[in-house]
Amino acid sequence: MQLKDVCAVVTGGASGLGLAAATRIVNAGGKVTILDLNEAHGKAAAAALGAGASFIVTDVSDEAAVDAAVGRARAAMGSLNAAINCAGIGNPGRLVGRQGPMAGSFFRRMIEINLVGTVLVAKAAVVAMQPNTPNRDGERGVIVMTASVAAFDGQIGQVAYSASKGGIVAMTLPMARELASSGIRVMTVAPGIFATPMMKAMPQEAQDSLGKQTPFPARLGEPDEYAALVAHILENAMLNGETIRLDGAIRMQPR
Repeated sequence: MQLKDVCAVVTGGASGLGLAAATRIVNAGGKVTILDLNEAHGKAAAAALGAGASFIVTDVSDEAAVDAAVGRARAAMGSLNAAINCAGIGNPGRLVGRQGPMAGSFFRRMIEINLVGTVLVAKAAVVAMQPNTPNRDGERGVIVMTASVAAFDGQIGQVAYSASKGGIVAMTLPMARELASSGIRVMTVAPGIFATPMMKAMPQEAQDSLGKQTPFPARLGEPDEYAALVAHILENAMLNGETIRLDGAIRMQPR
């Protein structure tokens, strides 16, 4: 798939990794529809990207809202052949901490947004992709999901977050196997510590300290480096059913 032919929905596309991926696609001549809860940022991002981008306010944990948004996106772009899943939350919380045991609602919300939200978007995207005319490789679409190194190296306070991201890693291969007959590829990216808006809100000293934990390069990852990998996944038909760590060889310590 060439980037100029991509018509993608990008969840969490109003900022950070999602915005970087959307920007990479639009700059190459493709089209994107940003799905995000932050209406102000979403509209601003779409306006900045120009005619190749649009925005639909979407709660990825709401199945009806996701189905409607993906349907609208396909109609507006004329096609849908890529879904880039970047929406998510990462609040820390101990199983049993100083404030007492973790509330079940805290765990459920993390799973609902990060894991169930990814499934809902993938499902809706597949329905939209299956009628596509396949390209010369027989490909009708690509789904890119975003996990985290916490799926493998979860730290103290990341029980809920690691569970949500580990679920994404675990479903990558079976989803790819199931959708192979439809010509739809599935890949997951597991980023390390990246310079997202949440990270940049931290003091510079804290950012530098976290960056130095990465063996090489000893810095925070840049969202455009995530976007570059997403672009390669879209373009390389042999990438399927796998999770790629994008982390500078970091292995997170217990805390």
